[in-house]
Amino acid sequence: MSRWSVGIPLIWYPKTGFVVGVSLYRNLIRPLFFSVDPERVHHFAIGCLEVAGPMMRFFAPRLDARLGRDVFGVHFPSPVGLAAGFDKNAVALAGWEALGFGFAEVGTITAKAQPGNPQPRLFRLPELEAVINRLGFNNEGAETIARRLENMRAEGRWPSIPVGVNLGKSKVTPLEEATADYVTSFRRLRGLGDYFVLNVSSPNTPGLRKLQDKAALEELLGAVQAENNGAVPLLLKIAPDLEWSAIEEILALVEAHKLSGLIVTNTTIDHSSVPEARRQQGGLSGQPLRERSFEVLKFVVTQTRLPVIAVGGIGSADEALRRLDAGAALIQIYTALVYEGPALIHSIHDALLKRTAG
Repeated sequence: MSRWSVGIPLIWYPKTGFVVGVSLYRNLIRPLFFSVDPERVHHFAIGCLEVAGPMMRFFAPRLDARLGRDVFGVHFPSPVGLAAGFDKNAVALAGWEALGFGFAEVGTITAKAQPGNPQPRLFRLPELEAVINRLGFNNEGAETIARRLENMRAEGRWPSIPVGVNLGKSKVTPLEEATADYVTSFRRLRGLGDYFVLNVSSPNTPGLRKLQDKAALEELLGAVQAENNGAVPLLLKIAPDLEWSAIEEILALVEAHKLSGLIVTNTTIDHSSVPEARRQQGGLSGQPLRERSFEVLKFVVTQTRLPVIAVGGIGSADEALRRLDAGAALIQIYTALVYEGPALIHSIHDALLKRTAG
């Protein structure tokens, strides 16, 4: 199967929904899950969310209205979202809503179904609160996922939170045909997401990051926006490893093609913080990414007025507030769910509400 994470246990608490306290999660649940292969744990966790999500959503309390904000024409009931990579096949949307997320981004989805890279391809680094992955856009493909989302809408199972759709290039598609590949996915999924993201920054598809180069990116943005015709917000997700001059070029193209915003940042290929014996090929996420991702965020918000979604190394309420204070319109969490559990979402909400009350 093509779904992944490292496990989210679910326990019902009347006031906060299906949440495990941080202490309980860290001291009891996490060690249990960390004793099992990450992808095996994922199949269990996503399976639980897929089956129980509709019931969980029914009982979950509504988010406090003070958490809501409007960004690029979409209302987000909370600025805390799920980053792409957890729910690659869009099977657990009701579960993410029930856990308290203000939005969820599915994918990365490619035009063609693909198994991803050979296993093992997911590695925990508990001493760094980090993960290395080289999954390689494993997903069921645009057609299958589009039909799943269409059925959810037709059957009244669509979540009340915004859904983002993250698009990538099929591995078998030559780089020179990448634009057509993205357009194919966008065309099939258009109308099934509240916003779309062009992912050109994953390090796990050979050559993909070359699409961040000026000529290739200009062709891609122009073609997808021509297909979009302003119908839905379109964002670009960039890597943390770019030089400042390259980011400036990207921002100029993003504004010229009238994109709605950016996601800052993807995983990093800089593994200098990882002990040599623990290094693996793939993208590094979690706490080692925190400061570089924050630096890129600060740079981007000084260069553009477009909304920015911050992701990368957000592992606490304080770090979430730091990103929002630095100019992020929204934030996403990803690896922090592995190390802190779903209670982190509510910790961030509590911190935001304390500010509002103050």
